[in-house]
Amino acid sequence: MSASTRRVLVDPSALKSSALTPPVSKSDAQRALVLGHLTGAWPLPSVQAEADEDLPADVRVLRRGVEALRLPPGPVRDVDCADGGAPFRILVTQVAVTPGARVRLTGTPRLGERPHGPLFTSLREALGPAGLGLTEGTPWPVELRAPTDTSAVPAVFRVPGAQSSQYASSLLLGCAALCLRERRPWSVEIEGALTSAGYLELTVSWLRRFGFDVQESASRYTVAGYTAPPGVPALPGDWSSLGYLLLVAWKVQGTVERADPGSAHPDQAILRLIEQVGLRAVPEGREHTMKVEGRLAGGLRASGTECPDLLPTLAALACVLPAPSTLTEVGILRVKESDRLEGIRALVDAYGGATDLQGEVLRITPPSTPPARFAMDSRGDHRLAMTAATLSVLSGTPLALTGPECVEKSFPGFWRQLSRAGVRISEHP
Repeated sequence: MSASTRRVLVDPSALKSSALTPPVSKSDAQRALVLGHLTGAWPLPSVQAEADEDLPADVRVLRRGVEALRLPPGPVRDVDCADGGAPFRILVTQVAVTPGARVRLTGTPRLGERPHGPLFTSLREALGPAGLGLTEGTPWPVELRAPTDTSAVPAVFRVPGAQSSQYASSLLLGCAALCLRERRPWSVEIEGALTSAGYLELTVSWLRRFGFDVQESASRYTVAGYTAPPGVPALPGDWSSLGYLLLVAWKVQGTVERADPGSAHPDQAILRLIEQVGLRAVPEGREHTMKVEGRLAGGLRASGTECPDLLPTLAALACVLPAPSTLTEVGILRVKESDRLEGIRALVDAYGGATDLQGEVLRITPPSTPPARFAMDSRGDHRLAMTAATLSVLSGTPLALTGPECVEKSFPGFWRQLSRAGVRISEHP
């Protein structure tokens, strides 16, 4: 359950057409921040241009961590990663490949429970002979002492592909740092099938945009060289956040901005997935502005292997469809900021629908009649909070939500955007 006891009433009874704007992409910004640090493009203009209150908390966490690494060598630095899984994993490798760095990382209990072991093992095996020190707390702190010279160790990290592609992405960004410093190629070898491969491809895309030569084979990614690019790439809007906003925009007959269809973000799959149920996103006016047209029909099918962060959003959509929907490869949802698989089932149940879980397959059956209102605890998970609110808008059903402030992690302005669309947000006893 969420530690927060704050409750709000989400009232969608007075919706109105509006233009909705997502934050900058959390996943893109994290990669760009690291690469800007490594290549001298610091501070990163497109991150600095965004007001801090609009930046996802995970981006602010990673920026603080990078700023600690940019300080002159000295005493051990403390970095609080809060509940940011990606910032923590990215920073672990960046600390390990920064000569002589000493950093103590802490975070929430939930972050400490999430799986990180394969990343630690990979770093120990590759950099341990050079003098890497890595001490794990129970679960905190995690303290790293980076070696001063890694030129004598084999230039390869090996990591399993199961559980999370964030391990491979973190190591590949580490390869960029090592390639720049040592002037030799560094590689990541992935053992077995890779979960959420689209996020590793996003990492590769950003490396290339910053001027790195990345060579790919079936299971090996090599950072082979670097040529300075003519400029620093701009950050796109966040496609995970756009998932909520596109559905809200459809309901209120509004538009969404910063929706770049050329983005490499895996959650851009929302454009294709909603077409299964009769909706279609089309350009509207200015560049990267879209509206959504169509009528809901049938049920949908989506996979956690392709786009795990979209599955809660799609579960909200499934609750208002005229036929059952199926989510596959859902086990990955158990190791997110909360157990999102159980969170989705709780949401569907609160709304009056039904779920049937068979192994890695979750079937969602919408209710025959929507409830008069429903209640949900966010469990401190930003995606569950925004998913519940999206369902409230789609169905026109008031929602009593516990723990609304957790949206700060990825979409600090979420409630302001809903207010633009006529949703009334008020404190609820």
